Parts: sequence; structure tokens; C-alpha cells
Amino acid sequence: MTISADADPVADAHHPWWAWAAPLAAWLLLAIKFTGIASGSSPAMLVAAAVFLAGAVFASVHHAEIIAARVGEPFGSIVLAMAVTVIEVALIVSVMLSAAEGSEALARDTVFATVMIVLNGVVGLSLVVGGARYRAQSFQTQGSAAALSVIGTLAVIALVLPNYTLTVMGPFYAPVQMGLIGLFSMLLYGVFLFEQTIRHRQYFLVIEEPSSGSAAESVEHAAPSNRTTAVSLALLVTALTAVVVLAKLLAPALEEQVVAAHLPLSFVGVVIAAVVLLPEGIAAVRAARANRLQNSLTLALGSAMATIGLTIPVVAFTAIMLGQPLLLGLGPEETVLLLLTLFIGTVTLATGRTTLVQGAVHLVIFAIFLLLSILP
Repeated sequence: MTISADADPVADAHHPWWAWAAPLAAWLLLAIKFTGIASGSSPAMLVAAAVFLAGAVFASVHHAEIIAARVGEPFGSIVLAMAVTVIEVALIVSVMLSAAEGSEALARDTVFATVMIVLNGVVGLSLVVGGARYRAQSFQTQGSAAALSVIGTLAVIALVLPNYTLTVMGPFYAPVQMGLIGLFSMLLYGVFLFEQTIRHRQYFLVIEEPSSGSAAESVEHAAPSNRTTAVSLALLVTALTAVVVLAKLLAPALEEQVVAAHLPLSFVGVVIAAVVLLPEGIAAVRAARANRLQNSLTLALGSAMATIGLTIPVVAFTAIMLGQPLLLGLGPEETVLLLLTLFIGTVTLATGRTTLVQGAVHLVIFAIFLLLSILP
């Protein structure tokens, strides 16, 4: 049966009430704050801001998924990754502008946490869920290996190399080094996008396999209509803008709560990464459960790559303009975990087939990361 892109009643029903209510409620809260009806630092306002921030994040990713379903793969995964990266950059820059204690290391902590959550938490859970349901799943090694090679290069250059430079003693880059490395990172990410969307797009498409998915699952992934997509685009911009402003409102309170809980300041980065990646992680796990591991990996790896390839350059240029130091080099514990993750990721993606065992290995590394984030 052919599905009309302009007359799809099922796809047009893909706007649940919360997907439009969350961004509008967030803006209503901000209007209350900016008009002085309520204090932006009151406990009730902060709690409401946190709830609406989470709602706006989920709404953002939901509408990005609608747009992704319309434009197809691998463009859909790119849209999702860009949406998540915009949210992440907004949160990091908001804290940087507050010039609070520990803000110079927030970009490093958030990017590292994102890489660990994606490559171990999201990928590990996806492989476990897919392996438990289908025993073994297939994906294209060309695309996934290329993505991991870019992630590894960007991660080591951004998070490990600063510890060993001589112009400025680590874990910092000199401003000139930081600017050029930010530029090189964006260029490398751009080259990968060219390969992913134009030159070798076929390497990132799903390998069709027999699936036990129901008819409902097939309907769920039907291409939405142009009207549905246009509405999602407008709501996506609305939600992302609300996230940026709410992030600025909540940044000081988040740091205060982490300090009050006697946790390391670096845990702020873990919280930011977890909040931003939760909806996208759910989407990746759902794709693996529907026997679409290629989409799951493309989504996860693309998110990690966009985080390093775009977040680090934007934050670096912001730090240069503000004249603020930007601490990038990881400590010994984090460096070991990063290198172990890249090594295990290479082994996992080497054969084009995965089982539950590979997922369990990634989840163990993720558990160790969480342990060391709380008890360094």
C-alpha cells in the first residue's frame, strides 16, 4: 500500500497533547518570570522550570523525530543529533556565562559524559534489548566504523591531547590552538556529513531483515504529511528556544544542588548530558527493539559525533570571545575509560553482527563510569 505524504491520517495524529503543550507551558512560565509576577529564584519557580525544561526537551526530540521521518535516513538521524546538540550547547554556554565555579570545566565534563552515555549506556542497552529479542542483529560496518573513527579522533584531540601540549601547560589549549582545533573539528564533522548524506549514503541505511514487528510499528514509522512536518518544525523551534532560556534560569540552581549533595562539580556535566540524551536514547533503544539496529547505531554515533564536532568548537569560540579559560584535558581515570570505550567500540563494530554479550560489556563500562562520577 502506498502512503501519501500529503494525506496521512495516521502520521497527522503524531502530535500528542504534550508535544505542543510542553513548549507553550514553558513559554508561559517564562512570561510569568519576565513580567515579574513570580521570582525566578523562588523554589516553586525553579521546580516548575525543571519540569517544563524536561518537557521541552522531550517535545524537541519528538518533533525532530517527526521531521526525521519525513526527510528519511540518514538525514533523520542528523536532524535528531543537531537538535540534541543545540540543547546541549545552550546548557553549557548558559553556565559559562554565569561564570560560576567549575564552569571552565563544564564543556569537558558534559562532552565526556555524553560520549560515555552514548557509546556505553545507549549502545549497550540497545544491543542488550536487540540481542535478547533477536539473538543477533546486523548492521553495515562501513558506516559505523567510519563514524567511530571520527568520534575517536575528535575525542582524543579535544579531551586527551590538551594534557600534553607545551605552549600552555595542560589541561588547557592556548587560544590559537583552541580556535584552530575547533575549526578542524567542524571541518572533519562536515566531511563525515558529506559522506553520510551524499557520497556513501548507502552505508548508513538499514539492512532489511525479517522482523517480528507488528503492523502498528510499521504505521508508527509512516512518513508524516507536509502539514504535520511544518507544524513540528514550528514547535521544534519554539521548544528549543524555551530550552535555551530555561537553561539560563536553572544553571545556578543545578550547581548549588550538586554541591549540596556533596558530589563532584563534574557531576553537573553528567546531569546535563543525561537530561539531554534521555529522549534520544529511548529512540535508539526502540529502534533496536524493532530490529533496526542500523538506525539505532546511526542515531547514537551521530549524537556523540555532533557533540564533539559541534559543541567543542562553539564552546571554544565562546570562551575565546569571553576571555575565559576552557579546561579540556581529562584526568587519568577518565582517560582510561575513554580509551577503553573506543577500543571496545572498535571490537563491537568490527564484524557487522552483535549479540547480547557485546551489549553487556558496554553496560559494565557505563556502570563503572557512573560509579567514578559519584566516587572519583
